[in-house]
Formats: sequence, structure tokens, C-alpha cells
Amino acid sequence: MPENPAAPNVRMLDARSLRGLAHPLRIRLLGALRHDGPATASRLADRFGESSGATSYHLRRLAAYGFVEDAPEHGKGRERWWRAVYDATAFDETLTLDEDPAVRGAADLFLHEIATIHTQELSTWLGNAHTWPQEWRRGADMSDFTLHLTPAQSHELIHKMHDLINSHRDLPASDDTKAVRFHTHAFPRETAGERPRRAE
Repeated sequence: MPENPAAPNVRMLDARSLRGLAHPLRIRLLGALRHDGPATASRLADRFGESSGATSYHLRRLAAYGFVEDAPEHGKGRERWWRAVYDATAFDETLTLDEDPAVRGAADLFLHEIATIHTQELSTWLGNAHTWPQEWRRGADMSDFTLHLTPAQSHELIHKMHDLINSHRDLPASDDTKAVRFHTHAFPRETAGERPRRAE
């Protein structure tokens, strides 16, 4: 048995797969398949305001890089359904320092697109929170914290948070459950009076 049965099936990005994923529409198509389950190019086109030709092309490119695959059990007639292969994607920050400028550019695009998606999701929640029951408004959170940590301590805390979240992954669904999005952002910042640090 796996050591942690609740852990998601994660795809670690390397230089090649990153360049295959680093397109705004591909990132969003993959996210939709992960969050909402299998879909056709036409359904995804309607969702994102794109042509079915564009979504079909980018789904085929995602398949070529191993991110999505056919979901034939959903198909009817000539409809082609797609599903995500992995639950999540892991990013190695060394890709931002790759000697190939194309890889560095892909890393920059990927990270900024993820940040944009997080911002949009939070904005959507804030705009619609009044339509949700009070219990769910109490069950939402928008907090920030400042801690004084070493890099190793920050790394340790991040993984503890991830492990805690994953420990709730396999809880049974019920009529009261909804898909709940958790965003985690952790980064150092200079405080007033500190000298800017140079990259080593």
C-alpha cells in the first residue's frame, strides 16, 4: 500500500513538459478537466469563449505531452471526451534559472498564469459570496501572515500545510460538501531598512 493514500497523483514538470503546458488556454483547459471532470472540446470551447477548433488543438497538444487522455467511456457517437491524467502539477523553481531562455520564458508564463487564475477565483468568490449560505461564508477564508523563518523552516512549513490539506482529500462526499479551493502562497519579502539581497 502507498505510504500516503491521500496524496494526489502529481506530475513533476521538467523543461520539455513545461514548454508543452505553458500556454494560457492549455493551463485553463487542464484545470477545468481536473476540477470538473471529463469534457469535450466543444463544451470547453463554450466555457472559455473559444472556438472548438482551438480547444481541440490545445487538448491534442496536452495529450502529446501526457497531461490529458481520451475518456472513451463518456463518448457518444463521434464525440471525443478528454480527462486529466494527473491530479496536480508540481513546479521546480530551478526551471526559472534554466540556461535556455525559452524554458525561463515558459516558467515565467506558467507562474504568472497560475497567479492570475488564483486572483480571478478569489475575485469571483468575493463577488458571489452574498449568494452563498452563511455557513459557507463562515467556511471561507482570506488571511495573510508574516513569520520570521529560515528557508529550511519555510520549506518545512509549506510541506506540513500540504500534508494537512491532503489528509482531507479522501473524506467522504455528501449532500453538504462542495469543491473547496485552497490557495497557498509563501514568499520572502524585504522589510523596511533591509538591504536588497543579491541572487547567489
